[in-house]
Amino acid sequence: MLRKNGAIIERWRYPVKFLLSPLFAAAGLLLLLCSTSIAADETIDVLTIADPTGDWGFPSPYGHYSRGPGYVRMSMIFDTLVWKDQNGYVPALAESWQLEDDAYVFNLRKNVSWHDGDPFTAKDVVFTINYIKEHPYQWVNSEPVKGAEVLDDYTVKLYLNKSYAPFIDMVAGTLPILPEHIYKDVSNPEEFQDDIAITGTGPYKLLDYDKAQGTYLYEAFDDYYLGAPKVKQLKFVKVSSEMSASAMENGDVDAANVPPEMADSLKHKGFTVLKGSHDGITKIMVNHKNEPFSDARLRQALYYAIDRQALVDTALRGYGIIASSGLFALDSEWYNPDVEEYKYDPTKTEELMLALGYSKDGQYFSKDEEALEMEMLVTATNERAGEMIKQQLEQAGFKVTLRSVDSKTLDSLVGEWNFDLALNSHGGMGGDPEILNRIIGEGYTFNSARYIENRKLNDLLDQEVSEMDPVKRKELLNEVQKVYAQDLPALPLYYSDSYWVHDGKVDMYYTKQGVANGIPIAQNKLSFVK
Repeated sequence: MLRKNGAIIERWRYPVKFLLSPLFAAAGLLLLLCSTSIAADETIDVLTIADPTGDWGFPSPYGHYSRGPGYVRMSMIFDTLVWKDQNGYVPALAESWQLEDDAYVFNLRKNVSWHDGDPFTAKDVVFTINYIKEHPYQWVNSEPVKGAEVLDDYTVKLYLNKSYAPFIDMVAGTLPILPEHIYKDVSNPEEFQDDIAITGTGPYKLLDYDKAQGTYLYEAFDDYYLGAPKVKQLKFVKVSSEMSASAMENGDVDAANVPPEMADSLKHKGFTVLKGSHDGITKIMVNHKNEPFSDARLRQALYYAIDRQALVDTALRGYGIIASSGLFALDSEWYNPDVEEYKYDPTKTEELMLALGYSKDGQYFSKDEEALEMEMLVTATNERAGEMIKQQLEQAGFKVTLRSVDSKTLDSLVGEWNFDLALNSHGGMGGDPEILNRIIGEGYTFNSARYIENRKLNDLLDQEVSEMDPVKRKELLNEVQKVYAQDLPALPLYYSDSYWVHDGKVDMYYTKQGVANGIPIAQNKLSFVK
């Protein structure tokens, strides 16, 4: 629920002169119907991007929903010290940086202003670091940061508690810098959704946000330090995955994720098609806090009963690859080929279940004459895979009921430990391997196993993020994958192929190692600026 000046609202609009008139809306529609490519030095009045979910929350740092698209909506308004493009790190609010022992020194840009005209200085950076210590920000682990110091108006020093290998990715490249003059008196940032809450230094200002319709409209900030953005208005609209291809063909949108089977057809019609790397994993979350799932042998039995390659071949129609039992994709640079892979083997499933005291006189495994039953949560996007998994598990002897919910409900139920199994997908696996700390340990509630029962595993995770030597870090990550594959706090299944299609008006791309801390979305704000 949104609040504006204390009142509950369902829609946010910029409070002055920037509302769309019917005449402007009609002009915008005519522009959308034109799909001709625009020269690099020309501006674009409106660029429209399709999204199957629509609403990702109020796009302030503390107001957006805690998945990648929510962060991307916010990133249009707020900048970080460092950013990434298709080639890697690039300066953002910091022009340069260097590591000095256990501290980073950032040399800040001098020509930056907040959207309200106030100057950006080192004080804003120090304030932000101190603020997230008091008000944890869901996307950044502030624990490695000991403190921050203003060296002068445009130089800041961030001190670390210990070595932290992914600092640039996970902190400097992900943490949105807050305006001290606005947030210094805000005690509850999650509820702070007034007009000034979205005052950033980024390339865009929010004009309109309709929660019910799932639409966002941004206006270019012409005083942006990299120059006035090329795209003058940026719009996100809700379009289902099934309708995204036709929306592209009809000129209703300029860019969209499309089903893989539609990519070639759109390419032949002149659209630009981008294929993402395998950064988004689908896995079965398991409620290991409750019996019988608290026993690793039962989780292993479930895993042996699932034919991952068949899921890729049939449910994904071949558009994907299987995940390793150690979580990474088989084509990842971090993948350890020496882990136990649990190839499909229902015989081993039965052996493990019998060892756990279950019998199988009929169709299902049972104990004390009561069949073992479990419910698996699925969403509309993975129902096909869910049906196949249910069939495979039932053939092996598990009685499974599917429950279809929307993604936000699934995330909530998983976060509250109110589930048995949940078929869940998330990105970030192509970024820094620190992602393992967040999806194994006490990370995000919706995609983390929150598995603290194995001390060795958690110690290894702590060691790998502190290891600055890449070779030694890879050795630690290899061991992490081995231990994870033994315990299987969640069951890795596959990585889907992802296709992004656009009309060529701007140079869109998949960011190297993902937006911010690894978001595998081809919606980098720099595409709309230059």
